[in-house]
Amino acid sequence: MIMNDVAESRLLLGSGPRSLLDLVARDPRAALTVGVSGPGGHGKTALLAEVARLHQRAGVTVRTSAPEPGETVDPDALVLVDDAHLLDDDRLGALLRLVAGRRHRLVVAYRPWPRSAALTELADVLRRDGQAVLLGPFSREQTAAHLASMPELGRRDDLVDFVHTQTAGVPRDVERLARGLAGADTPVEPPRSVLLEFGPDLDAQPTAVRRLLLAVAAGVPLPVSMLGALLDQEPEAVDGLIATTRAAGLIGADGRLAPIVRRVVTTLSPATDRTAVWRRLTELQLARGGAVLPLVRSLRAVGALADCPATTLTAAATEALADEPAFAADLFAAATAAGAPASAQQALATALAGNLDEALRLADRLLATAAPTDRAEAAVVAATALAHRGHVGRSVELYRWSGSASSVAFATVGGLAGGDLSAAATAPAGDPAGEPPTLQASAARLMADGVRDSVTGPPTAALSALVQAAALLEPDGRAALLPDSPAALAALTAVHCGELEIAERVLHRALAAGVGGPLMTRRHRLLQAWILMVRGQTAAAADRLAAATVDGRPLESRDLLFAAALRMGIARRNSDLGALKNGWGQALEAVVRHPVDLFTLLPLGELAIAGARLGDLARLEPYLREGRSLLNRLDDPPLWSVPLHWSGLHAAILTDEPAVADDHVAALLAAADHSRYAAVVAAAGESWVEVLRGAVDPVRVEAAARGLHDTGLWWDGARLAGQAAIRTADRRAMTTLLECARALQGRPAGADAGQRPTGGESTARVADAIAGPAQPGLSDREYEVAELVLAGLTYREIGDRLFISAKTVEHHVARMRHRLNCANRAELLALLRTVVADRANSTAGQPWPRRSTR
Repeated sequence: MIMNDVAESRLLLGSGPRSLLDLVARDPRAALTVGVSGPGGHGKTALLAEVARLHQRAGVTVRTSAPEPGETVDPDALVLVDDAHLLDDDRLGALLRLVAGRRHRLVVAYRPWPRSAALTELADVLRRDGQAVLLGPFSREQTAAHLASMPELGRRDDLVDFVHTQTAGVPRDVERLARGLAGADTPVEPPRSVLLEFGPDLDAQPTAVRRLLLAVAAGVPLPVSMLGALLDQEPEAVDGLIATTRAAGLIGADGRLAPIVRRVVTTLSPATDRTAVWRRLTELQLARGGAVLPLVRSLRAVGALADCPATTLTAAATEALADEPAFAADLFAAATAAGAPASAQQALATALAGNLDEALRLADRLLATAAPTDRAEAAVVAATALAHRGHVGRSVELYRWSGSASSVAFATVGGLAGGDLSAAATAPAGDPAGEPPTLQASAARLMADGVRDSVTGPPTAALSALVQAAALLEPDGRAALLPDSPAALAALTAVHCGELEIAERVLHRALAAGVGGPLMTRRHRLLQAWILMVRGQTAAAADRLAAATVDGRPLESRDLLFAAALRMGIARRNSDLGALKNGWGQALEAVVRHPVDLFTLLPLGELAIAGARLGDLARLEPYLREGRSLLNRLDDPPLWSVPLHWSGLHAAILTDEPAVADDHVAALLAAADHSRYAAVVAAAGESWVEVLRGAVDPVRVEAAARGLHDTGLWWDGARLAGQAAIRTADRRAMTTLLECARALQGRPAGADAGQRPTGGESTARVADAIAGPAQPGLSDREYEVAELVLAGLTYREIGDRLFISAKTVEHHVARMRHRLNCANRAELLALLRTVVADRANSTAGQPWPRRSTR
């Protein structure tokens, strides 16, 4: 029998019990015929105790036992009977006669099960001739009121939801848990001391009920037929066991265990019983084709995974593969430890989880020892892992060896990425192996088509094929093991085409669908950060970069290269020379670790500009030569070569190499007919070098700057207009270009040009300060002071460094703040970063020589 330990608890009642007590309080000697029903732990004993107290206070004799058959009962006494469901038929008959005589006051409490015929008849008579009170669980409000009534809890509002959720409002369990939490911090799980209080409750149950509780604690829907097989019971007997368990207050009306009861059952049941029941459950589930993953989760939660059969672990791992590859990999490893042979599925799960070291180890072992089918699948895993690490040649070799339609398509993608133009002819038009045209196979073929078109065809065809491939994988691409995702390739192609909105959308959808699992999640987030950086939204780009690396796992070499280039690109756009210097070593290491391929030319170009800014471009030159050689082997496809020439132009500007800049501009102009993006950057490049030569055509410059902005290069567009503004002697042209810079800086295409920009106005204000007729540029000493202020030195430290007084330093800073029209120190620092960067990045006042006619 469940221990009724709520008898001494604070009484919280619903409308039925409260009406009963109000009736007794008004007239303790009035007629009273009541049946109180409810599961164990729901307060029957506490209610009867309160009824007895009210009567005794009024001088009424209270009898707390059922009469024997034939026994005379004082009609002036109150008869209180608890646990009437445990009485035999003779005593229930005696109670029935008392009710029928209508001379005695009687309150009888019982559980809804077991329900003998005699108890059913008594309950019916009590309800018909008197009052029926049904006790249920506490509402959340009642739980809150109960906790508030306990001084030892100190009105802990933070406990209400925890206690109510854990106990499902069962009064007995609310009382136990609340008492056990007195003086404790906000809990994560119930204290073990509270769990131990349930021990006698479990011990009192029949063996079949305890086995039933273990089955329900596994957390999966269990039909009666399956429970019957588990418990060796007929369906009718199973129904009786469920009713008994529910009546004991251990299982809810919905057939589920409250969290605290589930923890009690899994923790306090003997390990042998628990393992036997759950193993038998998994066998039954496998036999009927049901899901075993929830059962295996329960085994794992209590540390009993080692007792699970290998077949069950393998089945559960397969179920978990799509949504939880890391968990699936753990289950496959457990199955291997339990005697199952290592499989390609285990290597697949490990790779999808992002653990490429272990995936390569498993795949390599399977290539040497496994059956032919597993060997082919293992080759795909190894090829994919190697692709992520830049070993394109070996990856292509393994893909081709594995022989599937998807693998042949991936081999085409890898071959082209490595500069093998002949790979463009290897994508099959059909599937000679007779494989079904699955979503993944179709997506892989479209990926190959898209990359081939990006090299040999129009950019629109390439982008269309890759976006279609990405869409094919969105419904069921979580378990797709990919050397690169079609969404990532579509985004790269879109960035190279100046279609940043398309890139954003395809990446957003891929992340929402989980395409490629955790292995590809970082890739997609890094590319999102890249788009933000290109637009000049450096704070948002830094946040997205941080989100891509927040889990702390080491980055694979391709992702490491993009992350390094992002850090350097953000620092360059923020004019943060310290961050550029600090990140340069890591950036060089990232370049060394990942061989140059078609899909890493974008970060390589960004690092070339950073290297030029730091005066260390020579260390990148071998890799830039390799990039140019790769493009040459592919017949210089404009979609991939134009961005590299654009980066090369800016690197040449920073290294003051006019002839090299002219070469890049010539290459851009030669490719201008390939796409709108190529035409835009060609015009912008030509305009930029002319500006540096002192030839500023404001109409042409503004058109070029707005073209850059419309293709997503917001930061570059604003910078071109600002650079031109500070180099023209025409006041009207300067004003026009400043307004253009203000309109473009950090603003989306199509925004109202009359609205003030939200991303800052540093370029325009600096141009005002430098180019205004009555405002000469900063002096050399002021530039020195500005650099040291940005380095974080105090006025005294700057004075010591420059051999001037701190007061003089303060005077210089005040003068610069007035000249730059800054409202506060923060705004001054932001503008000084741009002033110093512009002086370092440009050759203002020293125009380049006119373009050579060679």
